[in-house]
Parts: sequence; structure tokens; C-alpha cells
Amino acid sequence: MDRGSAKHTRRVDEQQKHETEGMVRGGGPTHAEEWKEPEPTPAPGEQDHTGYPPGHEPGTPEGISAEGVEARSDLARWLSDSHFPSSKGELVRHAEEANAPDHVVEMVRSLPDRGFENVAEVAEALGLGKERRRW
Repeated sequence: MDRGSAKHTRRVDEQQKHETEGMVRGGGPTHAEEWKEPEPTPAPGEQDHTGYPPGHEPGTPEGISAEGVEARSDLARWLSDSHFPSSKGELVRHAEEANAPDHVVEMVRSLPDRGFENVAEVAEALGLGKERRRW
């Protein structure tokens, strides 16, 4: 009696055969687990219609623009391991010693000459917006 496999029952063998049939026949989706199928990408020039208003896309907190989020992320990446509270000079020195990108060093150099308690204060002093929380 030929079952095709010595490790599974005939039912499991048939199920696996069905799941891989699309791959065996020529590149089609297997439909074994449809939730694993990738989402289709939009065609060139086709817009993404997610329904989010500008400035309120996922990942953009209220009160901060998308560009502000990116700039805050860069600041946090290069300044988060700095010892706070810090002065402007200490932050500039830390950014230069960490080999931060030029645009980050320039942002830190443009800070007002005062002390800062955390990266959020640095971002606010640079005019990158302040996250407003809704409770």
C-alpha cells in the first residue's frame, strides 16, 4: 500500500498535496493560508485611499507634522543616550562625538543657549511641535 509518506497519515498527505498544488503547477498562490498572501501593491500613479486626513496618518501624533516626527526621531536616535539635563554645548559635543549626521548636528547647534531636561524639550525648542495627548 503506497501512502506517499511514512511520517503522516493519508489524510495529512492529501492535505499537504492540496496546499502545495499551486506552487507545483506554476507559480500561483497556494491558498493554503490566505492570510499569509501579500497585499497587492498599488499601480504606479495610483493613490492610496486610506481615508486619513492630511497630518493624521498613522504614526503622526496630533500636534506634530510628519516631517516633525522624522526630525524628532533623528534627534532621539542620536541624543537619547546623552546625560540629561544637558546644556546646548553638551548636546552639541555629544552629537559630534557620536558622529551624528550633519543635519542633526546643525539642528542641535541652532538650539537656544539653555539647559534641556529631555529630548522632547529639545524638539519643542526647535519648533518641531509638541505631542498633544487626548485622554
